Amino acid sequence: MAETASADPTGTPQPNGADTSPVAGVISQYVKDMSFENPGAPGIFQKQGQPGFDVQFNIGSNQVGDDTYEVALKIEVRAEVEGQTAFLVDLTYAGLFGLRNIPQEHIEPFLLGEAPRILFPFARRVLADAVRDGGFQPLMLEPIDFNALYLQQRAERDQQNAPAGEGVGQA
Repeated sequence: MAETASADPTGTPQPNGADTSPVAGVISQYVKDMSFENPGAPGIFQKQGQPGFDVQFNIGSNQVGDDTYEVALKIEVRAEVEGQTAFLVDLTYAGLFGLRNIPQEHIEPFLLGEAPRILFPFARRVLADAVRDGGFQPLMLEPIDFNALYLQQRAERDQQNAPAGEGVGQA
């Protein structure tokens, strides 16, 4: 029997670059940009009300090498107490991901759905620490289903790009 260059079905790595199995991995993750503002200090600490929060997310990605992509998770938080701004946080937490032998149609779902899911717990901790260090109770954001958000936005985008007469529910 002749040996082939295909991936071993047992998952054993093949020598000399013959491994063609799909691989996705985190190369690095880091705070790319962060800002914390406490514009109402010290008076804000005398207010007794519960803060109201406005939290915004944005996810972006770009290719930085042949098989390397940067994914940036941007989180903006504005907290107000009794109509006064308590704090503002602007965090961009990013990661470098290596993707090898991934089919093209699977790259975008990974970068905009799965990669943010991987980064989020670390970004959440950085955000909570910044809020705590600013003199407030740590802000622990609830987990987010980034894959579901990606699929929802993709469906909306596909619906907007559909030619006239091909709407949802039409035969």
